[in-house]
Amino acid sequence: MTTLRDLPSVEQLLQTQTAAELIAHYGRTLTLRAIRSTLDKIRARFNTGEITNLPLRDLILAEAETLVVEWTNPTLRSVINATGVILHTNLGRAPLSAATIHAMDSVSRGYSNLEYDLEKGARGSRLIHAESVLQRLTGAEAAIVVNNNASAVLLVLSALANKKRVVISRSQLVEIGGGFRVPDVMKQSGAKLVEIGTTNKTHLADYEAELQEPDALVMRVHSSNFKIIGFTEVPELKDIVELAHKLDSFVVDDLGSGALLDTAKYGFAHEPTVQESLAAGVDVVCFSGDKLLGGPQAGIIIGKKELIDKIKKHPLARAVRADKACLAGVSATLMHYLKDEAEREIPIWKMMSLTLKQIRGRAEAWRNQLGQGDIVEGESTVGGGSLPTESIPTFLLSLSVKSPDKFLKRLREQNPPIIARTENDKILLDPRTVLPEYEGALLVGLKNTLKP
Repeated sequence: MTTLRDLPSVEQLLQTQTAAELIAHYGRTLTLRAIRSTLDKIRARFNTGEITNLPLRDLILAEAETLVVEWTNPTLRSVINATGVILHTNLGRAPLSAATIHAMDSVSRGYSNLEYDLEKGARGSRLIHAESVLQRLTGAEAAIVVNNNASAVLLVLSALANKKRVVISRSQLVEIGGGFRVPDVMKQSGAKLVEIGTTNKTHLADYEAELQEPDALVMRVHSSNFKIIGFTEVPELKDIVELAHKLDSFVVDDLGSGALLDTAKYGFAHEPTVQESLAAGVDVVCFSGDKLLGGPQAGIIIGKKELIDKIKKHPLARAVRADKACLAGVSATLMHYLKDEAEREIPIWKMMSLTLKQIRGRAEAWRNQLGQGDIVEGESTVGGGSLPTESIPTFLLSLSVKSPDKFLKRLREQNPPIIARTENDKILLDPRTVLPEYEGALLVGLKNTLKP
C-alpha cells in the first residue's frame, strides 16, 4: 500500500542531475522552495484522496521546474501591438526612438553626471539636463521634469495654489484613466476649487467675476480624452490669459497630450500644442512625456521663471522628481524636435506619417507569407487620452477563424505576445502600429496560431 513515506525527501531530490541543473540556472534557494512547495501540494492532494498513487521522482522535479519558471518569468513583457491604436495606454503608450533608448541605456549602465557639475568639479543639479533643451525648443524661461503629468499638476497646484482659489470651467473637471480626477488633485494640493460656467458653456465674464477677489488663479485643463459637441462655448485661451494678467492673476494650462507638432498634418483634428499655449501668454504649462511627445513617461512643466523656481523649491518636487533614465530619455526625445527630425525618428510620428500605399503593401506581404487572409479598409486611432473620436484610414489584414476569442488568446500566448482586435467575428491586424523590427516575430506567431 502506498503511503507518504514513499515520497522522495527534499534531500534526495536535491541530489539529482535535474535539481543540479535547476540550481545552476535559478539558484539553490529558489529551487529548494519549488521542491518543497511541490511536495507540500502532493501531500495535500494525497491526504484528501484526490490522488491515490504518488508521482514518480521525475514528475515531481518537472512540476518543481514549472514552478521555478513561473516564478522567474517577468510579468512586464514586450508585446506586438497590431490593434491600430498608436498610443495604447494598456500597452505602454509611446514606443521610444533608437536615440532615446540609447541615451537611457548609456546613463544607466554606469555612473553619470546626474547631479555633478563637470566644469566646476562640484555638486550640480539634475534639473538642468532636460531644462536646457526645453528652453531652446519652446522658448520657455524655465522648466522642470517630474515622473508623470499627474505629478506635474499636483506639484504645480501645491506650490502655487495652496489655500488659494483656483478658477476652472465646469467642462474641464475631467477624470482620466485610473480614476484620476482634477477636483481630487486640487483638493489634495490644498487649493480651493472655484467652478464657473456650465457643462457646455463658459463665458469670459464668468472668469472675470471670480478673479475680482484676490489670491485667485486660473487653470485650464485640455479635454484630451473626450469631446463636448453641439451647443457649446468657451473663451479663447489668449483672452483668458489677458484677463487674468489684467487682474493680477496668472494661468496654468494642463495640456495633457504634449503635442509639439500639428496633428492636422496627419489627417487628425488639430490638437492644441505647447507652443500655442506659450504664445497665448500662459504662465505655466504642464504636459505628458509619453503621449504625443513620443518619449518616456514624464511630466513636463514649463513657463515663467519666477513661478517655476517656486515649483522647484517645493518639498513635493523631490518626491516626484525624475530619475536619470527619464531625464536622459526626455532630453533625447526633445532633441529630435530641436533637430527637425521627429517625424523621421520618433515611432509614433513615423506611424502617423505612413501612407496608405505603404500600409497596404505591408498587409499584402503578410497575407502572402501566411497564404490566407483578406485586405480590408479600416481606421487607426491615436489613443492614450489624445484626440478622442479621431481616426485616420488604414488597411487591415483580416483573418477568418472558427473562434475569434480563442484565437486572440492563442496570439497572446505567443512569444512575444501579439495583441490584435476583432470585428464581425474577424481577426483584424493593423500594420500601422506594428514596428518593423517585430514583423518577423508577428508572422511566426501568426503561423503558429493558424496551425490546426
